[in-house]
Amino acid sequence: MRPFSYSKPESVAEAIEMAAELSDAETPPTRSRAQFIAGATNLADYMKLGVAAPELLIELNGLSDPALRRIDVSDEGIRFGALVRMSEAADDETVKRHYPVIAESLKFAASGQIRNAATLAGNILQRPRCEYFRDISWPCNRRSPGSGCAAMEGINRQHAVLGTSEHCIATYHGDFAQALIALGATVEIEGPGGTRQLSFSRLHRLPADTPDIETNLAPDEIITGISVPAGPWTQRSRYLKVRDRESYAFALASAAVALQLSQDTVQESRIALGGVATIPWRARQAEDALRGRRLDEDAAHAAAEAAFAGSRPRGGNAFKVPLGKRTLVRALLEARDMRIST
Repeated sequence: MRPFSYSKPESVAEAIEMAAELSDAETPPTRSRAQFIAGATNLADYMKLGVAAPELLIELNGLSDPALRRIDVSDEGIRFGALVRMSEAADDETVKRHYPVIAESLKFAASGQIRNAATLAGNILQRPRCEYFRDISWPCNRRSPGSGCAAMEGINRQHAVLGTSEHCIATYHGDFAQALIALGATVEIEGPGGTRQLSFSRLHRLPADTPDIETNLAPDEIITGISVPAGPWTQRSRYLKVRDRESYAFALASAAVALQLSQDTVQESRIALGGVATIPWRARQAEDALRGRRLDEDAAHAAAEAAFAGSRPRGGNAFKVPLGKRTLVRALLEARDMRIST
């Protein structure tokens, strides 16, 4: 691990100013000389491996704004402060009752120790997973732009089949993000230019030609909150995660679904897929396939086919396509059969 400096500001404005001093408009967050940390459950590993080498770590746990640590509920929806811990959100009674897909995605996302330490904002900004990215002896366009992608012809069982490019097939392995993109969340961001709102669907970037630029955040911007709008579909929602073992592991395939039904007919559906894509993946084609249909097994299978119509599997991960389809079918039918409290 390379030497670094450490600072613990008391306000968001102070933290932004510190980051701005070591950033410029052309610097992607993944190569920023300054890095914000809260739980640091992801960044610490990358620093030890030599993948990340920030000059300055800016600790956010000392920020004084109480809104950063609150869960606020209103008729319009629910807002999570950026520093709310994963375990706090997962155990919140309102979340479990009215937004079960969020509670389930957080419950299955990590071990208890990690959930107690990791923040919600930090969780959604976790780096895509790839062993070639983590091992600096291998070429990786995400770590070293232009060097190549060893996963293309290497061991790629864990890699993505949706949203890939010829430069990167690394999978985004977060769970919470699938619930957020399915429910149409927004993120609140503060930076030198003030406060802005960004649709969660625009936070992460497809790898395309620049897989090293992973989000649309500037290096000196901080996520301060996450808002999820209320809707008639939030309570009938389910997160299903399929993994190699029952204990903590990343998803091979997952599905976040939220349904608005009338006599088993789909009025509205919200569907996101995890473990199979390079970014949190909203399956809008699957949603279109369900709209106005009675949700039975045939309709669920049609939605699954639509969800993976554009998949691009490689040698080791081709099994993810049929697995992802079965996962989505099961999630849809389980959400249909949920008993909704009034």
